[in-house]
Amino acid sequence: MTNLRVGVQLHPQATTVERLLDGAVAAEQIGVDSVWYWDHFYPLYGDPDAAHFEAYTLLAAAAARTERVQLGALVTCNSYRNPNLLADMSRTIDHISGGRFTLGIGSGWFERDYDEYGYEFGTARGRLADLERDLPVIRARLGALEPGPIGPLPVLIGGSGRKVTLRLVAEHADGWNTFGPPEHFAELNGVLDEWCERVGRNPTEIERTVAIEPTDERWEAYAAAGADHLIVMTGDPFDLDAVARLVDAAR
Repeated sequence: MTNLRVGVQLHPQATTVERLLDGAVAAEQIGVDSVWYWDHFYPLYGDPDAAHFEAYTLLAAAAARTERVQLGALVTCNSYRNPNLLADMSRTIDHISGGRFTLGIGSGWFERDYDEYGYEFGTARGRLADLERDLPVIRARLGALEPGPIGPLPVLIGGSGRKVTLRLVAEHADGWNTFGPPEHFAELNGVLDEWCERVGRNPTEIERTVAIEPTDERWEAYAAAGADHLIVMTGDPFDLDAVARLVDAAR
């Protein structure tokens, strides 16, 4: 597994800003390749009214605190920000980090966020259509900004929809994220390869990432199924022991 990259997603719920930033620094110190937060406004599990913090301001702070790791949201909800603004925010964090930002993005799904913050929830199909509309806008704005990003600023799309989402990955993305178990990932990975063939995309241009639980140590199975990058998801208290074991195994 020497070519496997390792990341950690620190859940910004039921915790503090300092613990989230200290967690990013600690993860970098144990050798991870990437640190992520999620892009929601309320907890996704446990106490629904626990403390919670916004992703992009956290990412800007983490960019200033860290030195080496790639940073991003796993994943940004496309509905929450104008696509031109999102591109500008991403470019700015890329500069703060010295070129280490990844724009992870998806169509959105957590209805409470929409209801409480006044966004139109609509339908899953409509949110996917919005994502398809906005991805070229984001790319165009990234190309028009002065100054532009100083790093590669890859775009990663999260999701598992076989008919639309994986087509959008093949057409627009530098990376893709989904979930396990390994056999589920392997099936979707094959579907993505098929979409790449249909749209004339070299499948090796797309990094394949999988978000896993700290207790899921089927690392070799994911690697054998085509994963390039495993991202361990953890809430506070952040379980970096599992991440460290994966870092050691991937070396």
